[in-house]
Amino acid sequence: MSVKKINAEDLRRMKDCEGLILQGCGGSLDEWVDGINKMLTKSDVLLDGTKFKAENCLKFESEGRTNLLFPFSEDVKLNMGKLAMWRLQTHSEFGGKWLSDYVDNQLGGFISEGKQKPDCKLIGEDGNIFNIMGIASRTLRQNGMAQEAVKMRERIRGSGSYDEALCIIGEYVNITSDDESSDEDMDYSMEFGEM
Repeated sequence: MSVKKINAEDLRRMKDCEGLILQGCGGSLDEWVDGINKMLTKSDVLLDGTKFKAENCLKFESEGRTNLLFPFSEDVKLNMGKLAMWRLQTHSEFGGKWLSDYVDNQLGGFISEGKQKPDCKLIGEDGNIFNIMGIASRTLRQNGMAQEAVKMRERIRGSGSYDEALCIIGEYVNITSDDESSDEDMDYSMEFGEM
């Protein structure tokens, strides 16, 4: 079996998991898993002949890079001290991060069970990215998600394209149109009329 593909947003729902993320993994992902297993075995990180299985590893795209998550599980025995040292020593090559650090610093943090993306009317609005970013940021703040608003803006400013910026916004809010807006919004527009 090969590596399973997920969305970066899915990582935000993995609060009870930990793992190693390697960034910028091009080519065959199965070969990546084999190569990393060999490196970790040689460095005495993997113990008792255990290894990461490709079918347990997860691929996701973020900030224009293909990344791999090697989740820690009971069937993979690790020397965590040596893994931490290996991660630091190879950071310039693989951009290795712990899952929890990556989610907090790259994706705006984990989503708790009750916390969902708020609806945000963006369809039909002025398509200028700064306008859209402002509307999405305001929606997040109004829904008690000020930290997520800050992280979203940072990620958008660091994005490489308009499409990537829109995808980042979609990770934080449900993009809707007038037709999908709430009754509250409809009452507001009826009360004040067209401008």
